[in-house]
Amino acid sequence: MTTSHLTASKIGQRIRPGTEVAGGFFRMCVLTGKALRQPFEWREFIWNGWFLMRVSLLPTIAVSIPETVLLIFTLNLLLAEIGAADVSGAGAAIGAVTQLGPIVTVLVVAGAGGTAICADLGARTIREEIDALEVLGIDPIHRLVVPRVVASTLVAVLLNGLVVAVGLGGGYLFSVYLQNVSSGAYLSTLTALTGLPEVVIAFVKAATFGLIAGLVGCYRGLIVRGGSKGLGTAVNETVVLCFIALFAVNAALTTIGVRFGTGR
Repeated sequence: MTTSHLTASKIGQRIRPGTEVAGGFFRMCVLTGKALRQPFEWREFIWNGWFLMRVSLLPTIAVSIPETVLLIFTLNLLLAEIGAADVSGAGAAIGAVTQLGPIVTVLVVAGAGGTAICADLGARTIREEIDALEVLGIDPIHRLVVPRVVASTLVAVLLNGLVVAVGLGGGYLFSVYLQNVSSGAYLSTLTALTGLPEVVIAFVKAATFGLIAGLVGCYRGLIVRGGSKGLGTAVNETVVLCFIALFAVNAALTTIGVRFGTGR
């Protein structure tokens, strides 16, 4: 066998596992979409929604407050340099709605929500609970995956709204009471660059982030192998995969928002 054949064989062996994982992920996505038509597991959905909100709420607040202060402080310094501090409300709104909310949602959903889902399902997989469900004739996708994906999507939307509210409220307090910006000017310019299209795009981003994080977390949890060590590896991989996918989606949806936004 020639060197080129050996090299091609090694490359094929490295590529094949990746293609199998990608194929399995898309297959699970299709099965999840089909399972949505069946009777919905409301109890599992409510429990997982509460669980995800509980593990994500404090990290969301902890990340959004310093991000808000940094964004508004830097923006107001730049506006003050050109004598336009009174339009800081417009900058705070466009920053909080289009970027701050989605970015913080990405960090929290991927770092807390997706990993929590992966750890939960991964532990069930290691304990062979998933196999037991299949033996009993219960579809794990319908029983476990669908409620978690829907809960992750809804929680991401709620977190995005929370981050935007914290951003605008924190921006108001910081601008008016610490940087001496007129409160009337701040409030009157909030909608100068931010309208319904930006708000819709922001919530579409959040829903998409939650959907992707839920799907990735569920898939990595269902294919865990290697006991507790494999579960730890799967959780770490979930964070990385979620970050890559969510930041790519954020860039694409931001481009769409700029194309059709109020500021055009």
